[in-house]
This record gives sequence, structure tokens and C-alpha cells, in this order.
Amino acid sequence: MKKNVLALLLLMVMVLVTACGNNTSGNGNTANSANDAEGGEAAAGDKLKVVLLIPGTLGDKSFFDAANNGLQKVKDELGAETKVVEMGTDKTKWEPTFNDIAAEDWDVVISGGSEITEMFNATAEANPDKKFINYDTDIEEAPANMYNMSYSTNEVSFLAGAAAALATQSDMPNANKENIIGFVGGMDIPGINAFLVGYIQGAQYVDPEVKVAVSYAGDFVNPAKGKELSLIQYNSGVDIIFNVAGGTGLGIFDAAKEKTKYAIGVDSDQAMLLKDTDNDKANLIVTSAIKKIDSAILGAVKKLQDGTLEMGKRDVLGFVEDGVGIAENEIYKSVYPADLQAKVEEVKQKLINKEITVDNAMGMETSEVEAIRNAVKP
Repeated sequence: MKKNVLALLLLMVMVLVTACGNNTSGNGNTANSANDAEGGEAAAGDKLKVVLLIPGTLGDKSFFDAANNGLQKVKDELGAETKVVEMGTDKTKWEPTFNDIAAEDWDVVISGGSEITEMFNATAEANPDKKFINYDTDIEEAPANMYNMSYSTNEVSFLAGAAAALATQSDMPNANKENIIGFVGGMDIPGINAFLVGYIQGAQYVDPEVKVAVSYAGDFVNPAKGKELSLIQYNSGVDIIFNVAGGTGLGIFDAAKEKTKYAIGVDSDQAMLLKDTDNDKANLIVTSAIKKIDSAILGAVKKLQDGTLEMGKRDVLGFVEDGVGIAENEIYKSVYPADLQAKVEEVKQKLINKEITVDNAMGMETSEVEAIRNAVKP
């Protein structure tokens, strides 16, 4: 009798243990259940894991922030697990950070910039089981597990130059009689000069006699230097400056506000990014030459997830691919006269239809770029 009771008790314990085990397996952990309830996302272990490495710091309201916005879209629209790593400005720390992150459990590693391309490529080659995306590089070569993107910055800058030349000869309230526009770049390097050459040619397309003041800050994270250079230009007769200087370019907008002059943003829609914190400053940024980095990152990761991304190559994204464009926001429509908007649109359509060919400084000798600069020097 005692043996029968004992056996019965053991059987009941086994049933309870089995039931509890099946219950745990069926429901998963709390986080996974919440994800399923909120939108049918895959369990955490099945999510695509994507990390973004910033060769600098966020807060530039331009290049790096645009990439971060792209990562946010990957998280929100694709349900990926994401992380952003700010590597800072000490370049000696970039390569070790690439290697450390590649050794972690990430499916996709993203970074951007020609400056990091060589070390990023080396990291990709050393980690063939991972996928890598360089969201902005002018270097064509890519490892078999790397996808590279670049943008037709020369063409969108041509449009910015046309807009600037139209503004400086207009009756806009902050324009002057001097036929001089400005350009402030982060560094005197091919990637920045691709913007410059397009900008100059776009301005000359509108007015062959226009002059262009050109300054380089030698730094992408020095707003004080950007303001200093911009004040010099504004004081010399410039009434609109094209910012191609990353975080340094925030100083251009400070100078524009101080002198009540105009500016053109870069990479992101910089007027709208500043609108909530400084509306007066934002209203002086008539437009921005945008690289649609956020959309490009989202599109690449989505194709990777679908298995349709062609690795080992670089795509150049222009107007036709919706990779570049100028900001046509509420400020542009209210500050920039309607007749000038129509002229800018006409130029844009000619660029889209390939009726206008824009030179690219990426294929130029240093002496050629210098000759172009000197030809429009005030």
C-alpha cells in the first residue's frame, strides 16, 4: 500500500514538472511576449542585430545625426535590435573599436565615411560571417561581405549653387548688392571639394560672373572656427554661405544669425532640425543639400533582410535613385521667393534628365580644383 502511494506521488510530481516545462516553452519570457503583442515581431533571439559605429560624436545635426536617424528607422520599421557607438574624434581608437564590435554578436555592422573605409574593409575581411555596410564612401572597392554607398554630391551641390546665385542677385531682404556667395568646408579634401566644384558650377550656370569665397576650417567638430570663418566672409560682402563642414558648420548658422545673412545646410534638413530650438536661426537657412543617408541605410538593411542586397559593390545614389535632394520645407517655401523656387526646380529637372553634366572633384587633380577656386575668387 505504501509503495503504491509513493508511486502515485512520484507520478504526480512528474506530471507537474512536465506541465511547468511546457508552459515556459509555450509562452516565452516576458519581453518576447510583449513584442508579439505589440506588432508580431519575432522573438528577441530571431531579431536582426544591427550596430552603427560613428567615427565622431552625435549632435552635428548633419552627417552623423542623419546616420543615427537611419538606424532608428531600422529599429522602428524593421523591428531590429540596434545600438549606436560613438567612437569619438581620436582616430587611433577607431580600428580597435571596429574589431571589438565585429567580435560581438551583431549580424550587421554599419559605419560611414571614406576616412574609415580602409580599416572598415579590413575588419570586414577578417569577419566573413558578418555583413557590413558603409553608408558613405567614395572608394569603389568592397569586400565580398560589404555593401558601399555614395551620393551624387556634385549634382545636389550644383543645385545648391544655383539657389545661392539666384538668392544673392535677388531682392530678398538680407541679400546685398555684392555678387558674392560663400562656401565653408570642413577640410580641403576630395570629398568636400566634390561639393565645392558642383556648387561653383551651379552658381556659374545661373550667373557666369558670380564670385565664390572659399574657406576650409581644417576640422569637422569646431563650431567656433566655423563661425569665425563665416563672419569674415559675411563682412567681406557674402550674403549666403554653403555649409559643408559637419559639426563645424553649426558655427556658420551662428554667424548668419549674428549678421542676419543666409546659409545653406548640408546632409540633413538643417533648418528643420534647428527650428524648435532657434527659429530665427532656422529661418535664415533657405534650404539644405541633403544626402538621404537615413533612407539609404534603411533601404540597404531592408534588402539585406530580404536577401536582395548585392554585396561586394558600391552604388552611387543621385536624384533618380532618390539619394539626394534639396530641402523644400516650409521655410524654403516662405523665405525663398516663388519665382526663384521655379527656377531651381527647372535646374533640378535638367539634372534629373541628364541635360546638365556636372564635374566631379573626386576624379580631379589638386591643381584642377585649385584652378576652379581661383577662377571665382572675389
